[in-house]
Amino acid sequence: MTGKEERGDSATERGYVLIMPCRDEAAYIQQTIDCIAAQTILPQELVIVDDGSTDDTGRIADAAAEVHPWIQVIHRPDRGERKVGGGVVEAFYAGYEALRTNDYVYLCKIDADVTFALDYFERIMALMEADPRLGAASGKVFNPVDGAFHEERMVPEMVSGQVRFFRRECWEEIGGFVPEVMWDGIDFHRARMFGWKTGNFPDQELHILHHRLMGSSHRSIFHGRLRWGAGQWFMGTHPLYILASGVYRMGDRPRVIGGLLIIAGYFRAMLTGKRRYDDPVFRKHLHAWQLRRLGLSWLAPTVEAPSREKSTLPE
Repeated sequence: MTGKEERGDSATERGYVLIMPCRDEAAYIQQTIDCIAAQTILPQELVIVDDGSTDDTGRIADAAAEVHPWIQVIHRPDRGERKVGGGVVEAFYAGYEALRTNDYVYLCKIDADVTFALDYFERIMALMEADPRLGAASGKVFNPVDGAFHEERMVPEMVSGQVRFFRRECWEEIGGFVPEVMWDGIDFHRARMFGWKTGNFPDQELHILHHRLMGSSHRSIFHGRLRWGAGQWFMGTHPLYILASGVYRMGDRPRVIGGLLIIAGYFRAMLTGKRRYDDPVFRKHLHAWQLRRLGLSWLAPTVEAPSREKSTLPE
């Protein structure tokens, strides 16, 4: 390897790996690969997991692997439909288990329909170097609406699900991802529970353009909002917080009805006895955080930091 393709010493303090679960992303994946290949610091490895695509996603990924030796492609059989939440995490772990590199410092789950500045990863790693307790971070996400990109509203502590960049030590300590719809809520709350900082940064150089409208990739955006509410029930969200969150999300597309569907999805899951993420300590920490955000600190339970030993997720 010569020139830009040379990754340098894999033991570098800025060594990072990317895992890209994807299905039927032929319209977007090439521009995402091109964006990664043009980064000022290349990844040690990019594992693309073609999760049973029925379009040209797999062919495009294979062609990229022929050009870039740091890309490998995993092909999974077609399960018949896109499986969000648990399916994404299952595909992620197929890529994780296939990693050839083991001395990386950072780990990132990345979607196949995003683009960002060519020094994005260099800037994110610089932020983490400046703050050793920053365990997971991203820029702000912008989604396509009516021909223009509009900022996706996220609480300050949240990390983009589209480009989810973790310090390896943090990711391993929280036990990785749980294979459910709210995996991308559980992980950053667990990180904070263990004393890590997480967040999204507003710097223009860290903007993430998400080329597919959030929620449009599986059935419909209306179904996606119901699923969102059910996922909040699974995660353990406090009822007062879901009511406030639903009202807040009424300002997002689809206006009003989207927020109502989030609330409906949550309470439908509650009334039908859907299972919940079984970690009482986590739920206590989550409720404390949510009630403080609502200005109801007097209702928030008292919490203590768990053991600093590496954790595994409950079944």
